[in-house]
Amino acid sequence: MDKITVREGDRDLTFCWEALLAYHGGGFPGGVVHGLKAMQAAFPLLSNEPPERRDIHVVTAFTGPGGRDAIEHVTRALTDGRLTDYRSLGGAHANEAPTGTYQFRFTFRGLTAEATILPNNVRPEFLALGAKAHRTRQEDDELQMLKSEMAARLLPMPAESVYAARLLD
Repeated sequence: MDKITVREGDRDLTFCWEALLAYHGGGFPGGVVHGLKAMQAAFPLLSNEPPERRDIHVVTAFTGPGGRDAIEHVTRALTDGRLTDYRSLGGAHANEAPTGTYQFRFTFRGLTAEATILPNNVRPEFLALGAKAHRTRQEDDELQMLKSEMAARLLPMPAESVYAARLLD
Protein backbone atom coordinates (compact mmCIF):
# COMPACT_ATOMS: atom_id res chain seq x y z
CA MET A 1 0.00 0.00 0.00
CA ASP A 2 2.98 2.31 0.45
CA LYS A 3 4.95 1.66 -2.77
CA ILE A 4 4.84 2.48 -6.46
CA THR A 5 6.96 0.97 -9.24
CA VAL A 6 7.93 2.47 -12.58
CA ARG A 7 10.44 1.47 -15.21
CA GLU A 8 13.62 3.37 -16.08
CA GLY A 9 15.11 1.85 -19.21
CA ASP A 10 15.58 -1.84 -18.52
CA ARG A 11 15.09 -1.80 -14.75
CA ASP A 12 12.21 -1.32 -12.35
CA LEU A 13 12.41 1.41 -9.72
CA THR A 14 10.26 1.06 -6.62
CA PHE A 15 9.59 4.10 -4.47
CA CYS A 16 8.27 3.66 -0.95
CA TRP A 17 6.41 6.17 1.21
CA GLU A 18 9.51 6.96 3.29
CA ALA A 19 11.54 7.83 0.16
CA LEU A 20 8.75 10.04 -1.20
CA LEU A 21 8.39 11.83 2.12
CA ALA A 22 12.16 12.29 2.45
CA TYR A 23 12.39 13.71 -1.08
CA HIS A 24 9.56 16.11 -0.25
CA GLY A 25 10.97 17.17 3.11
CA GLY A 26 7.95 16.37 5.26
CA GLY A 27 5.94 19.59 5.43
CA PHE A 28 2.91 18.26 3.55
CA PRO A 29 2.66 14.52 4.28
CA GLY A 30 -1.02 14.38 3.30
CA GLY A 31 -0.18 15.75 -0.12
CA VAL A 32 2.57 13.16 -0.57
CA VAL A 33 0.01 10.44 0.14
CA HIS A 34 -2.40 11.98 -2.37
CA GLY A 35 0.27 11.91 -5.08
CA LEU A 36 1.13 8.30 -4.24
CA LYS A 37 -2.49 7.09 -4.10
CA ALA A 38 -3.42 8.86 -7.34
CA MET A 39 -0.50 7.16 -9.14
CA GLN A 40 -1.33 3.80 -7.56
CA ALA A 41 -4.94 4.11 -8.73
CA ALA A 42 -4.14 5.27 -12.27
CA PHE A 43 -0.99 3.43 -13.35
CA PRO A 44 -2.55 -0.09 -13.53
CA LEU A 45 -5.07 1.29 -16.05
CA LEU A 46 -2.25 2.54 -18.27
CA SER A 47 -0.11 -0.59 -18.41
CA ASN A 48 0.04 -4.19 -17.20
CA GLU A 49 3.68 -3.59 -16.35
CA PRO A 50 5.31 -0.67 -14.56
CA PRO A 51 5.08 2.30 -16.93
CA GLU A 52 8.24 3.92 -18.26
CA ARG A 53 8.63 6.89 -15.92
CA ARG A 54 9.81 9.35 -18.55
CA ASP A 55 6.86 8.56 -20.83
CA ILE A 56 4.27 9.60 -18.24
CA HIS A 57 2.63 13.00 -18.70
CA VAL A 58 0.66 14.56 -15.85
CA VAL A 59 -2.07 17.17 -15.76
CA THR A 60 -3.42 18.11 -12.35
CA ALA A 61 -5.36 20.79 -10.55
CA PHE A 62 -3.72 19.75 -7.29
CA THR A 63 -0.74 22.07 -6.97
CA GLY A 64 0.23 21.33 -3.38
CA PRO A 65 3.94 20.74 -2.81
CA GLY A 66 3.52 17.26 -1.29
CA GLY A 67 1.61 15.84 -4.23
CA ARG A 68 3.82 17.59 -6.76
CA ASP A 69 6.98 16.26 -5.10
CA ALA A 70 5.66 12.67 -4.91
CA ILE A 71 4.80 12.71 -8.61
CA GLU A 72 8.09 14.38 -9.55
CA HIS A 73 10.15 11.88 -7.56
CA VAL A 74 8.49 8.93 -9.28
CA THR A 75 8.07 10.28 -12.83
CA ARG A 76 10.47 13.25 -13.18
CA ALA A 77 7.55 14.90 -15.00
CA LEU A 78 8.23 18.35 -13.56
CA THR A 79 11.94 18.26 -14.41
CA ASP A 80 11.25 17.06 -17.96
CA GLY A 81 8.36 19.47 -18.61
CA ARG A 82 5.67 16.77 -18.62
CA LEU A 83 3.70 18.08 -15.62
CA THR A 84 1.01 20.69 -16.24
CA ASP A 85 -0.94 22.56 -13.57
CA TYR A 86 -4.46 23.06 -14.81
CA ARG A 87 -6.54 24.60 -12.03
CA SER A 88 -9.83 24.22 -13.94
CA LEU A 89 -9.49 20.44 -14.11
CA GLY A 90 -12.39 18.73 -12.43
CA GLY A 91 -14.88 21.56 -12.60
CA ALA A 92 -17.66 21.92 -10.08
CA HIS A 93 -17.88 18.22 -9.19
CA ALA A 94 -14.29 17.98 -7.92
CA ASN A 95 -13.45 18.16 -4.24
CA GLU A 96 -11.74 21.51 -3.68
CA ALA A 97 -8.39 21.46 -1.89
CA PRO A 98 -6.61 24.50 -0.49
CA THR A 99 -4.29 24.28 -3.53
CA GLY A 100 -6.66 23.14 -6.29
CA THR A 101 -8.81 20.05 -6.73
CA TYR A 102 -7.91 16.47 -5.92
CA GLN A 103 -7.82 15.38 -9.54
CA PHE A 104 -5.00 13.99 -11.64
CA ARG A 105 -4.66 12.84 -15.25
CA PHE A 106 -1.80 10.58 -16.20
CA THR A 107 -1.08 9.90 -19.88
CA PHE A 108 1.15 7.05 -20.98
CA ARG A 109 1.65 6.01 -24.60
CA GLY A 110 -1.71 7.27 -25.83
CA LEU A 111 -3.83 6.25 -22.84
CA THR A 112 -5.05 8.72 -20.22
CA ALA A 113 -6.24 7.68 -16.77
CA GLU A 114 -7.98 10.14 -14.50
CA ALA A 115 -7.84 9.78 -10.71
CA THR A 116 -10.40 11.71 -8.65
CA ILE A 117 -10.65 11.74 -4.86
CA LEU A 118 -13.49 9.71 -3.38
CA PRO A 119 -15.87 11.28 -0.83
CA ASN A 120 -14.96 11.40 2.86
CA ASN A 121 -11.20 11.04 2.35
CA VAL A 122 -10.49 14.70 3.07
CA ARG A 123 -11.92 16.10 6.27
CA PRO A 124 -13.95 19.34 6.01
CA GLU A 125 -12.01 20.89 8.90
CA PHE A 126 -8.77 20.36 6.97
CA LEU A 127 -10.21 22.07 3.90
CA ALA A 128 -11.54 24.99 5.93
CA LEU A 129 -8.36 25.53 7.90
CA GLY A 130 -6.11 25.04 4.87
CA ALA A 131 -8.05 27.66 2.92
CA LYS A 132 -8.00 30.21 5.75
CA ALA A 133 -5.87 33.20 4.77
CA HIS A 134 -4.65 34.37 8.18
CA ARG A 135 -4.17 31.57 10.70
CA THR A 136 -3.07 31.87 14.29
CA ARG A 137 -0.12 29.83 15.55
CA GLN A 138 -2.60 27.48 17.22
CA GLU A 139 -4.43 27.06 13.90
CA ASP A 140 -1.14 26.38 12.10
CA ASP A 141 -0.36 23.69 14.68
CA GLU A 142 -3.82 22.20 14.20
CA LEU A 143 -3.36 22.22 10.42
CA GLN A 144 -0.04 20.36 10.77
CA MET A 145 -1.79 17.78 12.94
CA LEU A 146 -4.56 17.40 10.34
CA LYS A 147 -1.97 16.92 7.56
CA SER A 148 -0.28 14.17 9.56
CA GLU A 149 -3.63 12.61 10.47
CA MET A 150 -4.64 12.51 6.81
CA ALA A 151 -1.38 10.84 5.81
CA ALA A 152 -1.64 8.25 8.59
CA ARG A 153 -5.28 7.51 7.73
CA LEU A 154 -4.95 7.29 3.93
CA LEU A 155 -1.54 5.59 3.57
CA PRO A 156 -2.67 2.09 4.66
CA MET A 157 -5.81 2.25 2.51
CA PRO A 158 -5.93 0.62 -0.94
CA ALA A 159 -5.63 3.27 -3.65
CA GLU A 160 -9.10 2.35 -4.96
CA SER A 161 -10.56 3.40 -1.60
CA VAL A 162 -8.96 6.84 -1.87
CA TYR A 163 -9.18 7.64 -5.60
CA ALA A 164 -11.59 6.57 -8.32
CA ALA A 165 -9.62 5.98 -11.50
CA ARG A 166 -10.93 5.57 -15.03
CA LEU A 167 -9.59 5.61 -18.55
CA LEU A 168 -10.63 8.61 -20.61
CA ASP A 169 -11.60 8.35 -24.27
